[in-house]
Amino acid sequence: MERAIRLYSAEQSRALDRKAMEHGPSGFDLMQRAGHAAFNLIRKRWPEAGSLSILCGSGNNGGDGFVVAALARQSGLRVQCVALKPESTLSGEALEAWQLASAAGVVMTPWSPDVALDGALIVDALLGTGIAGTLRTPFDAAIERINGAGVPVLSLDVPSGVNADTGQVVDVAVVASLTVTFIGRKLGLYTGDAVDHVGECVFAGLEVGQYLSGIDYQATLLSRDRLSQRLTARKPSTHKGQCGHALVIGGQPGYGGASIMVAEAAARLGAGLVSLATDEVHVAPALTRRPELMVRPTRNAHDIHDLLEACDVIAIGPGLGRGAWGEGLMAAALASNRPTVIDADGLHVMQALNLAPTAPHVLTPHPGEAAALLGWSTADIQADRLAAVRALKARFGSTVLLKGAGTLIAGTCPTTGDEAVYLNAFGNPGMATGGMGDTLTGFITALLAQGLSPLEATLNGSLLHALAADEAARDDGERGVLATDLAFYARRLANPQ
Repeated sequence: MERAIRLYSAEQSRALDRKAMEHGPSGFDLMQRAGHAAFNLIRKRWPEAGSLSILCGSGNNGGDGFVVAALARQSGLRVQCVALKPESTLSGEALEAWQLASAAGVVMTPWSPDVALDGALIVDALLGTGIAGTLRTPFDAAIERINGAGVPVLSLDVPSGVNADTGQVVDVAVVASLTVTFIGRKLGLYTGDAVDHVGECVFAGLEVGQYLSGIDYQATLLSRDRLSQRLTARKPSTHKGQCGHALVIGGQPGYGGASIMVAEAAARLGAGLVSLATDEVHVAPALTRRPELMVRPTRNAHDIHDLLEACDVIAIGPGLGRGAWGEGLMAAALASNRPTVIDADGLHVMQALNLAPTAPHVLTPHPGEAAALLGWSTADIQADRLAAVRALKARFGSTVLLKGAGTLIAGTCPTTGDEAVYLNAFGNPGMATGGMGDTLTGFITALLAQGLSPLEATLNGSLLHALAADEAARDDGERGVLATDLAFYARRLANPQ
């Protein structure tokens, strides 16, 4: 069974720490556990590294670094421990850790702009979760020095300079090869700017999980196990009428490819019937590429009245345009009261006409589209993607998927009625190509047609989309992956083995 992986804010992470200390180990014990976890990871991942440069701040993140320095020195490694602040500024567990390192023979090197980092591996223990805005001197210079050293970097808990709540980087942040995060996974590690800084992310629970129930969290991290739980094998007697009829609407002249890709993706992921309502110039190309589609030349909403009555779900937006043709089709689609996936131009038209879907619906904006829907700037969206997806959900209801690195999905659980946010950390830069969003719309539409709730269709469609892209990139590399490549891999993933 799938186990929920919770993602926390910085403040919630501190609450986890406090609760662990109330019922289990002391703060210094936790710090030592974190240091041991980090050092064990160093020996496993970089066994050839005979020297470390460890940069430590004055808080508990720095304390973790001092523990690593002590362990490295005791193991016979050459240790350069650069202290950003003097011993006199330390207190509590961080001071205890300084003293532990000193007793182990670690010589503290005060930070200066001229210090040369000479370790084969750098450990970033500067700030952890302790950053929410601009960086103070000398931390900005120290981070620049780390990034310019040209050696692997291990960040403790959070790469310094990354906002643990949002993933935003305001000034500069450490670009880590690997980040080990402790006790609770921080949401900011998985979305926004953070994905360019975290590297591989490893979780160390420090054996306190039994003490941590009852602490609120921000989101749930999706795992591929969800697919096997939701996409079950079909009965032998299954026929196409039981697998849903999806109607794809879009494709004004010059933009037929988008709607064709949506329709093909929906068919490939198991919708029983797929109709495509598009401009007549795209009928022949659509049937030539995919004769299984039922393609209707469409001048206006009157031409698809019967399809709107017959279909189970609608996908609308890709290639729709923003003129009268698209507006008329959007108004008719939403008036049909069918579950609807709305993307691309459909989002603009929906807002321009001030239409509010009454049936269950899924919105799939990218950051620019989300900004237009909310009246924010794209920079605002990217600065706090969690706040953005929650605002979209509050304004438009049903289910919202905010695209981008660290995709966020907000919806209502059909069994409990609870509001929830999910994060999909799968996917790769090979997806930065035209048509990827159209394929995603098709996948979600297919699952919605086959009976999944809007939330489950979106979660599983997003997972299939990202995992398929990862498999495509694994086969032949990221560069050159096309949206139409994904259906082959997604089909394999969607069918229980």
